[in-house]
Amino acid sequence: MKTLEIKGSIRNELGKKDSKRLRKDGNVPCVIYNKEGNIHFYTHENNFKNLIYTPDAHIVNLDLDGKSYKAVLQDVQFHPVTDRIIHVDFMEIYDDKPIIISLPVKITGDSVGVKAGGKLRIKKRHLKVRGFANDIPENLVIDITDVKINHSVKVGDLSYDKIELVDPKITTVLSVASSRVAVKEETEGAEGAEKPAEATEGAPAEQKS
Repeated sequence: MKTLEIKGSIRNELGKKDSKRLRKDGNVPCVIYNKEGNIHFYTHENNFKNLIYTPDAHIVNLDLDGKSYKAVLQDVQFHPVTDRIIHVDFMEIYDDKPIIISLPVKITGDSVGVKAGGKLRIKKRHLKVRGFANDIPENLVIDITDVKINHSVKVGDLSYDKIELVDPKITTVLSVASSRVAVKEETEGAEGAEKPAEATEGAPAEQKS
């Protein structure tokens, strides 16, 4: 798995007021969860460009005031209006303890079903895996060469060395639909998207008290 280094500073003060001050200066409040307790720190929002705005998973080497921590990204919170990053959670990892992380799915091969006129439907672009950090790959490769029309690939059909897939085995990762089914799904999806607007137009006006 790829590695990325981020430098930050330990927070001496906590609370909403201090968080607001940090964000005003372009910094992001963060926390590392580990076995000894939570570590609160901050770093500039520009440092997340190659970590969050990419489909790739990373091991993050955090340098906080000269002390190093190895971690993985756990959660990101965005501002509902500006979409700026407002908080980031990390989980410290250890060489002797397995971790759970979400990895991107990478499709390879030319499906016989697609060649026959079918349409590839990707249902899951990321899957969760459990394993030791040193054994986790950058992505999960799925070869679709033998996938026929009206056939699918489920989590239970996949296996990888040294890691375990965490998602339910019955979860569909991808499928190849016939062109007729694909067109029908798109038509029904478009009609369903219009229904809420029609219902709103036909709803009785709200009575004022």
